[in-house]
Amino acid sequence: MSINNIIKLRRFTYIYLQKNIQFCRMNNRTVCIVEDNNELRSALSLMINVSDGYILLDAFANAEIALMEIPKLKPQIVLMDINLPEKSGIECVSILKNNCPEILFLMCTSLEENDKIFAAIKAGASGYILKTDGMAKIMQGIEDVFQGGAPMSHSIARKVLESFSSIPNTNQNLQQLTERENEILSYMAKGLLNKEIALATQISEGTIRKHIENIYRKLHVNTRVEAVNLFMKHPLQSF
Repeated sequence: MSINNIIKLRRFTYIYLQKNIQFCRMNNRTVCIVEDNNELRSALSLMINVSDGYILLDAFANAEIALMEIPKLKPQIVLMDINLPEKSGIECVSILKNNCPEILFLMCTSLEENDKIFAAIKAGASGYILKTDGMAKIMQGIEDVFQGGAPMSHSIARKVLESFSSIPNTNQNLQQLTERENEILSYMAKGLLNKEIALATQISEGTIRKHIENIYRKLHVNTRVEAVNLFMKHPLQSF
């Protein structure tokens, strides 16, 4: 095959893949995986591909490749391991969240150390699931993140709750919230998903998301867990 034909074939393949990805985005929730264990990466990939309404865009064995490819693919959610060969999953999330803030990240790891949990949350992870929870729980965690939740394994959630007592006694940022934002944050603290908050407040999910973005900005946090953490320490009023 001539060089010109090879170039044409590559252009055709690229255009086809771009159109295919656009179609997938219209009809499915798009996911990428970052996991260095070959067997687990294959198992997670299969789980995504056989789940209705989901499409796996790609799976990566290390953070370096993920950092190059994920901004191009722009998945809605990334399932991220922490203990990767060179850059850690936490570093990867921090960099990607800064460049692609719309992408959601669910940590999927075997690590339960407090410093890893809170570093992942601070980096921008929306949830923290242990690999030992099993495929069904991991898949439910992915769905919960899409619904606006902050899924955590039971042992991880317990560690987060125990950390509340160490939060500094300051509610200055909370006082900047509007009455509506405070109401929405109180529902978030009760564990309601975005669609459930929309029903409770009788406003659209899109508007709920905008309010939550404003809450994060005013509280100087990046995740639902951090926002709820502050609210639980200093609830302004009950709804």
